[in-house]
Amino acid sequence: MHIVADDNIPLLNAFFSGHGRLSVFPGRQLKAVDLMDADVLLVRSVTWVDEALLSGTPVRFVGTCTIGTDHLDLAWLASAGIQVASAPGCNARGVVEYVLSCLLTLAERTGQRWQERVVGIVGVGQVGSRLAATLAALGVSTLLCDPLRAEAGEPGFVGLEELLARADVVSCHVPLSASGAHATRHLFGEQRLQSLRQGAWLINSSRGPVIDAGALEHVLSQRNDLQVALDVWEEEPLVSSSLAARCALATPHVAGYSLDGKLRGTEQIYQAFCDYLGEPFQHQLANLAPLTGQARLELAASPPADWALQKALRCVYDVRDDDARMRQMLQQAQTAPDSAAACRTGFDRLRKNYPLRREAPLLSIGLSSAASADLKTWLQAAGFSLD
Repeated sequence: MHIVADDNIPLLNAFFSGHGRLSVFPGRQLKAVDLMDADVLLVRSVTWVDEALLSGTPVRFVGTCTIGTDHLDLAWLASAGIQVASAPGCNARGVVEYVLSCLLTLAERTGQRWQERVVGIVGVGQVGSRLAATLAALGVSTLLCDPLRAEAGEPGFVGLEELLARADVVSCHVPLSASGAHATRHLFGEQRLQSLRQGAWLINSSRGPVIDAGALEHVLSQRNDLQVALDVWEEEPLVSSSLAARCALATPHVAGYSLDGKLRGTEQIYQAFCDYLGEPFQHQLANLAPLTGQARLELAASPPADWALQKALRCVYDVRDDDARMRQMLQQAQTAPDSAAACRTGFDRLRKNYPLRREAPLLSIGLSSAASADLKTWLQAAGFSLD
């Protein structure tokens, strides 16, 4: 069996080498010629998998080690009899930590307490539901918008227009769909962007085309009150430097890029692959995950709960670091002879060479006996291990 995979998938050898020959390629450069004797294709979000890539190849199993599947032509793959698997929820915790870091940073820059702002969550699937639960445990008021769940009769959801009218923060977690009753491409166009509340914060860590980039830049040119954090871009890996300059935070599609999220994605696809073969699982992530990046934080006495939570969250992830790297890359690209090509290359390089990032459960926090109940509750709500 020949398995072809994106070279940015961790633990490939550990999980898949026992099933045959393994070949790796940069995901965005993968071509049909690379698959002419391949049985299995493993990708992440940068590889468009469709008839043009797979027609005439022996590939019969495609696994994407990501939550989203908008880079897969699911209709064609089904018609061709090709088994498809994705990894729902694999990076949900990492995205939640990204959003929390954005909230901390925007609160610092605006002088407002993020815990007192109403957060509207658009798309309440694997990531959105995890974010909602975390914020609720932290005492933050939320509004939830998910038309599909609302239409299924589930309570507790509001329409998008009501959410925009009431929310101080809007965080997007919808899949990308271009057609149908619930299409999300340009879900946020000029009108909806203009309807954001005065001083609102907009965070998009779902898919770039969910927001009309041209409309957003136009709105931001008129409204200095808005604070926008973009992790995803409409034409990525090409990023509009003028739009990025107007954003409070700009990052290169790394919201869920924790090592732990990637590892869970690999394991989920490995398990789906074993199911496809009708074989038992031979490997478990618990036995393969590296210990690198685990840490311990000691909090003496009884510090204020909000300060301690901020300190702990920034020990595991600080969005300001990714924002700084992104802006440096864009600045360098602007001076290159072909700035667009330099931006595309630089964007992918930031993702491929991403620094080690572990999640909250890998940070053990030592508390004194004087620690307040609120502090313990908040740290546990954010996912930290206490002792």
